[in-house]
Amino acid sequence: MRHMQSPAKLAVRDRLLTARGRRPLVDVVADAHAIAAHLLGAPEVRRAATVAAYVSIDGEPGTGPLLDGLRAAGKRVVLPVLLPDGDLDWAAYDGPDSLLPARFGLLEPAGRRLGPESVGTADAVLVPGLAVAADGLRLGRGGGSYDRALGRVPVGTFTCVLLYDEEVGVAVPAEPHDRRVTHAASPAGIVRLRG
Repeated sequence: MRHMQSPAKLAVRDRLLTARGRRPLVDVVADAHAIAAHLLGAPEVRRAATVAAYVSIDGEPGTGPLLDGLRAAGKRVVLPVLLPDGDLDWAAYDGPDSLLPARFGLLEPAGRRLGPESVGTADAVLVPGLAVAADGLRLGRGGGSYDRALGRVPVGTFTCVLLYDEEVGVAVPAEPHDRRVTHAASPAGIVRLRG
C-alpha cells in the first residue's frame, strides 16, 4: 500500500537521492565504517540482544561493516523481507552468504520468516531513510514499509535512522502516517532527536 506523495515530499526526496547518486564510492565506504563504529559503541546497541537492521542499497549509507560487527559482537540480527503488500516480515541474518536477491534490487535473508510483529521484540531498530528532522520525523522512499514496522515497535525502544551528515536536521514535510525515530546515526556520530 503506497501512500499518496505530497509534492513537497517528492521534491525533497528527489534532491536527496540526486545528492546520494553523486557521492564518491570511497566516501560511501569510509562513511559505512564510521557509522558502524558509532553504533557498535552506542550503549543502546551494546546492551541489545536482538537488533533489527537492513541491507543497504543504491547509495544508502553502507550497512556491511555494521552487520558484520553486530554478528561478531554476538547479537541476534533480524533483517526485513518485503511482502507483496509493502509490509515487512523479518528473518534472522546468518551472514552475507545467507542473503538472496529480491524485488527492487533488495537482498533478503533466506531463513525462516518470523512475522511482521517480530520487529517489536528487537532491543534496537536501525532503519534506512533519506533525511530526518530535528524532531525525529524521518523521510523514507515513500512506500510506507518502515512507518508500518515502526508502528509495531514499543515506545522507548532505540530507533535509529542511518544517514549522511547533511541529511540530519533537514526539514521534512509531515504526513499523518509518518512515524518518528529517536536517533540518527551519521559519520559524525549519533544524535538524539526530540520526539
